Amino acid sequence: MKSNNLWFTADHHFGHKNVIEFSKRPFQNVDEMNLEMIRRWNEKIGVEDTVYHLGDFGLISSGKLRKIREQLNGKIHLIIGNHESSALEISDCFESIQPYLELTIEDNDAFKGQRFIVLLHYAMKVWNASHYGTWHLYGHTHGELPDDKTSLSFDVGVDCHDFYPLSYNEVKDIMSQKKWTPPFEPRNK
Repeated sequence: MKSNNLWFTADHHFGHKNVIEFSKRPFQNVDEMNLEMIRRWNEKIGVEDTVYHLGDFGLISSGKLRKIREQLNGKIHLIIGNHESSALEISDCFESIQPYLELTIEDNDAFKGQRFIVLLHYAMKVWNASHYGTWHLYGHTHGELPDDKTSLSFDVGVDCHDFYPLSYNEVKDIMSQKKWTPPFEPRNK
């Protein structure tokens, strides 16, 4: 898969009134939240772009969630979160739905020109090939889990990124600032 027009995000909680208070979101009500998140999504994501949504797409009736999905640009692959019952009822609105995904992205800056990324709704301390420098993207924490600057993982959820999705290049930039050390190389003391 090529990195052009590739996006990552999580935890929109479309239609979920209580998330405004729980996550201290700057919206007066759920309608304002939904409209603004749709606007910010479409501001960045094009119709033909590929989006990996790492769970908790919406907590609203499936009919209302379908109407929201129809307003969003892009081809969305959903990684199942813990609030996905309505999204599962409208599975035809997604390119794929799965609990976990391992992606390989073409990237000339990566080892042998390929970047390996593990996608899961939940944060992990270790993941497949993490000791080789693979990346792990997750959601679920709404910014409550402090970022580990020594780990090649981070929360792509909207609460951490001003309610915008992140492009592959934005993710790459964040990862380039990490202080990860391969566990099998000698460490300076």
